[in-house]
Amino acid sequence: MVRGLQMNNEKEYIINPVAKPRQTRADVWKKRRCVMQYRAFADKCRALGMKVPVFGAHITFVIPMPKSWSKKKMVAMDGMPHQQQKDVDNLCKSVLDALYENDSCVWDIRLTKVWGRTGKIIIKT
Repeated sequence: MVRGLQMNNEKEYIINPVAKPRQTRADVWKKRRCVMQYRAFADKCRALGMKVPVFGAHITFVIPMPKSWSKKKMVAMDGMPHQQQKDVDNLCKSVLDALYENDSCVWDIRLTKVWGRTGKIIIKT
């Protein structure tokens, strides 16, 4: 707790988390699919009014389960840790870069990545 500030707020955004791709100068004109997906994601984050405070946030990335999974597997995996590609640090970077021109002001953040029925980002402050 910093200077006695107390925050107990949770906001849920229905949006599929997208990891930030490594970009080059050519992406200005090349229009790679992964870059275009990230840019659309960033635009949607801003349009939803997403806010991440500079300290004390817990961001949970809910990754949607594949449609090919059986109902039994979906029930078993709902809310379980997601330990596959889409690194949690790249997911965080995509959100912070979308919301901040210079995200160096963010100094305290907790990240979680889990499976879910629908993609969403939950920000607890």
